[in-house]
Amino acid sequence: MVARRALGRRFGWLWAAYAASTFGSWLAFDAFALIAVLVLHAGSAEVSALAAAGAAVGAVVAVPFGPWVEFRRKRPVMVGTDLVRFAALMSVPLAFAFGTLGFAQLLVVSVVVAAADIAFGAASGAYLKGLVAPEDLLVASSRFESTTWTATVLGPPAGGVMVGLFGPVVTVAADAVGYLLSAAGIRAIGGTEPEPSRRPVRAESSARLRAGGLFDGWRFVLADPALRPLFFNTVLVNALIMAVSPLMAVLMLGPLGFAPWQYGLAFAGPCLGGLVGSRLARPLVDRFGRRGVLLTAGVLRVCWPVGLAFVRPGLPGLVLVMAVELALITCCGVFNPVFAAHRLERTPPDRVARTLSAWSVTNKAVTAAVTASWGLLAAVTGPRTAIGIAGLLLLVTPLLLPWRERAPKSEPLPAPADAA
Repeated sequence: MVARRALGRRFGWLWAAYAASTFGSWLAFDAFALIAVLVLHAGSAEVSALAAAGAAVGAVVAVPFGPWVEFRRKRPVMVGTDLVRFAALMSVPLAFAFGTLGFAQLLVVSVVVAAADIAFGAASGAYLKGLVAPEDLLVASSRFESTTWTATVLGPPAGGVMVGLFGPVVTVAADAVGYLLSAAGIRAIGGTEPEPSRRPVRAESSARLRAGGLFDGWRFVLADPALRPLFFNTVLVNALIMAVSPLMAVLMLGPLGFAPWQYGLAFAGPCLGGLVGSRLARPLVDRFGRRGVLLTAGVLRVCWPVGLAFVRPGLPGLVLVMAVELALITCCGVFNPVFAAHRLERTPPDRVARTLSAWSVTNKAVTAAVTASWGLLAAVTGPRTAIGIAGLLLLVTPLLLPWRERAPKSEPLPAPADAA
């Protein structure tokens, strides 16, 4: 069984830190959207703009982070970004308590958190690759995926109750505390982390690295025949799924009249499917092979979201949303850890941070652009129509999967000259 395989004490602390921040984040599921709708009385275009602008500007701010992280010890970067996210998020309940919370502050905080997310993701991916053996990457990725879906099951209903009792701002404080606990867990890992082997040795070299190092991550991904189609597929799928999220909040909490706890339940209960899917990932790979699982789960995960366009008030609508989300999330629970392990295995150790940063920056930028576009589309056609169009486009995305089998690369790409 995957759950019984020992990966060591240091991985245990890393896993605990991930669990703390993930549970905090899912307690605050769509917290900014809820604050915008329930406190600031924002509409579809404003809620989508909030989600889009924060991710877009955060991605631009994070452009130098990949190459910067690559040549530094990863644990201090992870602790630092956790503390930055804690401070930024805690400013929201403090401003609310003093009656000064506004749309602009939500936007600034979302930018800071988005940029810190990218830096943390790059550092944690590189650290994980050095922490566990290559044959254990799928096990580790499956455990993180299981934790994500467990938090997704428990967090939103609890967060919905907290919103009902105390208002949406209190869940932002819970999210902030999760990052503080994560920083403590990463600090408790202990041990010594070796200095990265290659660092820029001159000031002008460092400047070139900051300016162009992230492009090396994009070049690596686009030159890899196995990662390139997965790059385009995952970025587009994530963008279309995330673009629907603020529209569902506006539709369900507005015209359809769902309570916050019902909205949280609709997206939390189905996440049991993600927990099941993440547990099945390794056995399925053992039986059917990684490529077969990636392709099958990659197709199945996009077959369901179009059903969200038919949501109605009351119990039937709640059941419909939960059924669609259950099917979607179960397939994602299988796909995500297999994809994450495959990406780490194909990326050389000295390129992991830059590659993951390039991937994250692209994902956030595209998600921001699509979310903003869908907010404008919803303002013209209505949220329901915009949700349906996103679902139809998702049905086309399997064409971007790596249907042609590619042999492993025989030679690594040369190191960039400015990192020598």
